[in-house]
Amino acid sequence: MAKVALLIGISEYEPGLAPLPSAVKDVEAMRRVLLNPEMGGFAEGDITVLKDPPRQDMEDAIYNLYANRQKDDLLLLYFSGHGVKVDNGDFFFSTRYTRKNQGKLIPTSAVAARTVHSLMNESKSKRLVVILDCCFSGAFAKDLTAKDGGNIDLQQHLGGEGRAILTASTSMQYAFQSDGLELSIYTHYLVEGIEKGAADVDGDGWIAVDELHKYAKSKVQEAVPAMTPEFYPIKEGYRIFLAKSPKDDPRLKYRKEVERRLNRGKFTTPARRLLNSLRVQWKLDTEIADAIEAEVLQPYREYERKLAEYKETLVETIKDEPALSETTFNDLRDYQQHLGLRDEDVAPIEELILGKSKNPTQKTTNQLDLEIVKVHSQGSAEFFTESLGNGVVLEMVAIPGGKFLMGSPENEPERLDWERPLHNVTIQPFFMGKFPVTQSQWQAVAALDKVNIDLNPDPSNFKGANRPVERVSWDDAIEFCARLSKKTGETYRLPSEAEWEYACRGGTTTPFYFGETITTDLANYNGNYTYGSGTKGEYREQTTDVGKFPANPFGLFDMCGNVWEWCQDEWHDNYNNAPTDASTLLVGDDENNKNRLLRGGSWNYAPRDCRSASRNYYARGGWDNRVGFRVVVVRRWT
Repeated sequence: MAKVALLIGISEYEPGLAPLPSAVKDVEAMRRVLLNPEMGGFAEGDITVLKDPPRQDMEDAIYNLYANRQKDDLLLLYFSGHGVKVDNGDFFFSTRYTRKNQGKLIPTSAVAARTVHSLMNESKSKRLVVILDCCFSGAFAKDLTAKDGGNIDLQQHLGGEGRAILTASTSMQYAFQSDGLELSIYTHYLVEGIEKGAADVDGDGWIAVDELHKYAKSKVQEAVPAMTPEFYPIKEGYRIFLAKSPKDDPRLKYRKEVERRLNRGKFTTPARRLLNSLRVQWKLDTEIADAIEAEVLQPYREYERKLAEYKETLVETIKDEPALSETTFNDLRDYQQHLGLRDEDVAPIEELILGKSKNPTQKTTNQLDLEIVKVHSQGSAEFFTESLGNGVVLEMVAIPGGKFLMGSPENEPERLDWERPLHNVTIQPFFMGKFPVTQSQWQAVAALDKVNIDLNPDPSNFKGANRPVERVSWDDAIEFCARLSKKTGETYRLPSEAEWEYACRGGTTTPFYFGETITTDLANYNGNYTYGSGTKGEYREQTTDVGKFPANPFGLFDMCGNVWEWCQDEWHDNYNNAPTDASTLLVGDDENNKNRLLRGGSWNYAPRDCRSASRNYYARGGWDNRVGFRVVVVRRWT
């Protein structure tokens, strides 16, 4: 059994990509702890280090890592550098000579994630670990699931047992740097977890990859709350042992006690006295014990430094400009994101200095008093029902025609670039499903004669006749519409993206049709997160029956949260040249662009993803327990 590692760090780049001085230092630090016989225990000849390599050298080294290996070999691929995600969501590893043309990646100058996936698939080794310290690194794992569809089923794509992917960020996030560290922040805590033994959470003398990631993630989020490292194990992949730790070392025992007793960067008086006593009991020098506490406190101190820096900046800004302009507000938002701070981190500072809202162009919203828009009663909105048999009906609500401004304005909190530019769209009247398609409705239509493809009559993970159907692909939804159309003689289809946003907004222009913010009393989403001046709430961790929450002004339910909803459109990363009517936007390259639009957020996504303008995508053949759909039909109003 061999332990083999390939460590790649890219610090120097062609114009268009910023240099990353810490990247080559990252690989040197990783090599140091892996080579240490008391830690990683890798043999020197089994570690390959590449610093600023060209593409061919990098691909050759990755090939050599995975080729001609044995079943029990442990193979580690570590990468620190720029991660690049292109328009269709594919992930690429940058190289020394990676280039862009008019802001777009030249793919031949980078290493595609799918190349690495293929080599991993072909490897005989059943113990593969990938550690990525780069922006959008979560896309490396998610990209595996987006090709042939399915939930986050890495086993299906990677095959075998005992594989794990550790990423510094999600598929949508940048990986932040820390001014006070020589290494990238994620790698810094990976190295610290191994070098200090701090990642040996269960104290068994071994550091498994799940323990290592858990330790690093907790430290990263103490310092940079807006950064979310992710972990993707397969079967026993989480139990791959990457390093050893000193089992009975008093320094390690003291560190764990410090971690345990620390509360928001401080110790209670009893905790302080207990730690002082343990220093004596375990015969720790004061200098060593102080150094351990300083290391444990470092991320808290970094977080406090950023808060102080933000507060100082805000105070100076208000002195210069008492009534913030939209431009200044947007600059302040960008600065907050640069520091890696979330809205909830800076909210107390803004409350102290600004009063209620830092954006003078927005309505101020009390955290306890949401402005809820009035909704139509069922009697005031035109609708019809479609019988699906056995007492199951599909309720369709009339959506009036009109014009609206599609996308998000620059001052909308947590907006993304692919929600722009704002553009006017004219919508013709249509009917839309009052609810997402439920499991009982799905079963009724799935029992109808096949048109193009077979349908699983019971695909959902969260069972319930009145819950939304999920784990259905875009192609499945198209087949549903085809069968329903054949049965009824009407033309049922998925909504275009423009129709969906228009229907969701219901004439409103605020981030949500509820108003400026949202609570879990109004929609089913991950209540561990907040938006604007909102508060945390319930995280249900599953779908809920449709119609449980208030309707929007058009009388539609569950347009925010519960499940993402498929739209007809192919994925496109902005609204440049978007149609000004409700027509479906087709990129025109269906073979290569297999991603389709999702709207509305879901039960386990943050509230920002439930905004009316929020957009997402997934592979057309993919299915997920967070994705469902609703239908529309165009028919003459009575």
